[in-house]
Amino acid sequence: MNRRSLLLGSAAALLASPARAAVPKPYDWAAAPPMDSREAFVAWMQANRGEDPKFLGRRYDKFLDLVKLQDLWDAPTKRAYLMTPREEFVTAKNIEKAYQTHFMDIGFGVTITGPHSVCRMTNVLEISRGDKVLEIGNGSGYQSAVLSNLTDKVWTIEIIKPLFERTGAIYDRLIKAGYSEFAAITRKNADGYYGWEEAAPFNKIIVTCGIDHVPPPLLQQLKPGGLMVIPVGPPGAQHVLKIVKEVGEDKAIKVVRSDIYKGAIVNFVPFTKLVGEVVKGTHSN
Repeated sequence: MNRRSLLLGSAAALLASPARAAVPKPYDWAAAPPMDSREAFVAWMQANRGEDPKFLGRRYDKFLDLVKLQDLWDAPTKRAYLMTPREEFVTAKNIEKAYQTHFMDIGFGVTITGPHSVCRMTNVLEISRGDKVLEIGNGSGYQSAVLSNLTDKVWTIEIIKPLFERTGAIYDRLIKAGYSEFAAITRKNADGYYGWEEAAPFNKIIVTCGIDHVPPPLLQQLKPGGLMVIPVGPPGAQHVLKIVKEVGEDKAIKVVRSDIYKGAIVNFVPFTKLVGEVVKGTHSN
């Protein structure tokens, strides 16, 4: 067995895999769990999704925090958060902490973003069903799983090949169990700095790694009127920006930026790059 296979096998052993039966009911875009009662939410999710009531209760408790702290506000994104089993995407050692606030290690030197940042960044994008959405940094797979409950057109790029393969196996297992919405996620192993030209243009782009500038290829692949959220700044001083691409009648492009945390610093893993087939260095200047 080569070194890469050893790393992949070792990382896979760290994964959480909550015991579950098949999802009892087919996915329905029109269906949404109750949001005004913990007991009603847990009962609905058990009946429709077959999930563990322990984690469902924790998911609902975090939901209340997300709404209270204004990280989650519209009905579609609330539904997407509540429908996505975060516990399936963390490592075994962190499964009991799946709904805690902070970023957590998932191996390979990267993390799963905390639920507050995931929800605020997602909600800012104002995703509608049918929007084409590109994610840069598939990582654990959780962010794209949330996106797949908002639109049936999700593309995502992961630079670390063993992580790309491991996350693909998670999606395959969950799709087989009945999470058919995850089949809408199209993935590739590549350097996300250059986007996905063949699939462009995109209505929305979400970047889950930090960089000191907005990558020109991503801006080019964003539709006029499209939105991007991206952590921008040097390590230790990143601000999560909302980027709006406006195109005037004269075809001139205007980029409007705003800070979704109103100046607060939120650190992300670095936006790494490929040199040949090796992940080496970052795309920051």
